Amino acid sequence: MEKYICENVFVPLRSAPSHKSEMLSQVLFGEKYTIHDCAGHWYKIKTCFDDYSGWIDIDHLHHSIDNDGSRGYVITRSLPCHKPDNTRLVLEPGCEIYYPDFEKKTFSVAGKTYTAGDEMNETIINNDLPFPDTAMRFLNSPYIWGGRIPSGIDCSGFTQLVYKLHGIAIPRDSRQQAEKGETIGFLEESRAGDLAFFDNERGTITHVGLILARGLIIHSSGRVKIDIIDQQGIFRRDIGKYSHHLRLIKRIAN
Repeated sequence: MEKYICENVFVPLRSAPSHKSEMLSQVLFGEKYTIHDCAGHWYKIKTCFDDYSGWIDIDHLHHSIDNDGSRGYVITRSLPCHKPDNTRLVLEPGCEIYYPDFEKKTFSVAGKTYTAGDEMNETIINNDLPFPDTAMRFLNSPYIWGGRIPSGIDCSGFTQLVYKLHGIAIPRDSRQQAEKGETIGFLEESRAGDLAFFDNERGTITHVGLILARGLIIHSSGRVKIDIIDQQGIFRRDIGKYSHHLRLIKRIAN
């Protein structure tokens, strides 16, 4: 099946072929996907990075056919660049670029050359930071349901992005992420980078965050922020009560 490469900073991925439908997720620049159905001005697609399905508006679509199966390099910070028509584009962390040339300050997508400035160097695709430091870079990013980029991100999009910047692909939704990795029996045994999952009164996983340090969690809820975590859940000092009930802790990165 033919693969396509997204050339928008992001494209909303919706639950149905309508702008009134829920934004489930986003397809980011450089990510690949396959097309499985068509309804009017809408394509139903499946992403190659996390096998997520949804509908995208053809009018929002700017893509190229993946002719050579080339590897994308995940960028770790924002990258201003110019498209082949010399219009400006600012890529966000988590987007992917192809064939980076750090001397010429260029990269390519499906044979089209994009140019960048001094930000285009080896560090743009290398992340040597510990998990907590990577997560802290997105502190105060606003919460947006279905978001996967720092300008608007939901809880599982946040944890997925942090792991993506460390070269680890994890599923899109918190319930899916909770199925991965090794279960940690006690909060005291957790370490920075572990994922903590929270459920509702029906026992359904509804939230996820990343253990930052002993007794602290960083998560996207209203915005990306740091809260206290204990064996009961997330305690919000600003309102003086618990906001999320702890269900389990998983270790995905060793």
